[in-house]
Amino acid sequence: METKTLDEVSAVRALAALAQAQRLRTFRALVVAGPDGLTPGTIAEKLEVTPSALSFHLKELAHSGLVSSEPRGRNLIYRADFGQMNALLAYMTEHCCQGETCEVAGDAACTTC
Repeated sequence: METKTLDEVSAVRALAALAQAQRLRTFRALVVAGPDGLTPGTIAEKLEVTPSALSFHLKELAHSGLVSSEPRGRNLIYRADFGQMNALLAYMTEHCCQGETCEVAGDAACTTC
């Protein structure tokens, strides 16, 4: 499997997409669903959100690269892009603590080992 890397623009786009409560909930639901993904109807029902609002949020998540969609019959299946998610986490770790393991101290400061 190819390891993705993010540049600053892509990282900002992904973080911006997750910086909204409904999109974060949607992304979390797709992560929990795993590789099988979910249809928009199932997501809307689980999260108690209108389909039109969900459509907007899914578009933003897809634009950020954090989710993908695939047509299956008359439905779309949305999935979390775990490669993109891991690339974002790697980007944050690399730029947080110069690539070292981050530990949260009592004052919530990021320190290196």
